Amino acid sequence: MDLATVMDRLAIDEVVTRYAVAVDEGDWPGYRALFTPDGRADYTAAGGIEGPAAEVGDWLAGTLGPYAVRQHLIVNRRLRIQDLGGYPGDRADLRADYLSPLRHESGEQLMSGGGFVFGLVRGDEGWLVRSVVARETWRHGALGRAGG
Repeated sequence: MDLATVMDRLAIDEVVTRYAVAVDEGDWPGYRALFTPDGRADYTAAGGIEGPAAEVGDWLAGTLGPYAVRQHLIVNRRLRIQDLGGYPGDRADLRADYLSPLRHESGEQLMSGGGFVFGLVRGDEGWLVRSVVARETWRHGALGRAGG
């Protein structure tokens, strides 16, 4: 593995970590800044919506607002960077598992798990999310579906 690929892997890892932190901390401008201008998010498999990242960010802000505690743990990351004959390209796909404990302001707790599929592209400012799809596979708790 060459240095450029290592640097790309680290940069992509940082984008995904910033994604989780932005959602957990309610940093919706930071969330939107992680996406390309045409970036999209799809949380339909977790009971949410699909659409342009800016609109989905607004939906997340409203939906996750009543959750006093949010924590998205994104683990088991499997990254595939476009290969241009031994050189890294400007596209990447990352599949990862997630675990998401939430506590509603009422005190009720919700825990869900599943996977994310991120489509990323390298731009002038570095790596950005072009698409993210949440695929919830399980949920424990009595509250309505909270989304990604």
